[in-house]
Amino acid sequence: MSERGGHAVVLLAAGSSTRLGEPKQLLHRDGETLLHRAARIALETGPEVLVVVLGSDRSAYQAALQDLPYEMAINENAASGMVGSLQAAASHVAGHAQVLVLMSDQPALSTAHLQCLLEGARRSRSGCAATRLQGLAGVPAVVPGDWFNALPQGATNAGFRARLRALADDALLLLPAGGMELDIDTPQDLAHARALGLLDP
Repeated sequence: MSERGGHAVVLLAAGSSTRLGEPKQLLHRDGETLLHRAARIALETGPEVLVVVLGSDRSAYQAALQDLPYEMAINENAASGMVGSLQAAASHVAGHAQVLVLMSDQPALSTAHLQCLLEGARRSRSGCAATRLQGLAGVPAVVPGDWFNALPQGATNAGFRARLRALADDALLLLPAGGMELDIDTPQDLAHARALGLLDP
């Protein structure tokens, strides 16, 4: 299949927030849900398509996104983790040279960070760019669209992490996280984000 010129975005939002005890996608920053905020910021990069991957219990998330243009993909099996969500999105992003992958639970996410990743991926030898999290490649990240055709079978939460981290240092743009080390997995994360003013009380 020939590659399309523009980029696609995959927003992963199928997690069940088991450790947090409430849907982190529906937490608010400045009155906006984190899910809506991530989707809005992703759309500000001008993608050809935004694919939002949701889980089996999705009605509240669809309501949070009702004013935004997106395509929905479903990961019915939460236990499949990130790989299952990427597999669910694969058919939607086929043929795109660049795919920006991001999560919905990083309250410090910014349009500028995503634009830098996209520009860096265009210049990098591998066509990839990632966010430096604890010194290693993490999301948000930009990968070639054909990576979705070779997702590992049987893995759960690794996604593209191992493949990104296997790239030579000079083949990959690693962008400083700028606060995106903080994601919301536990009540402690939630309290910390609120103390920093990254989430509404």
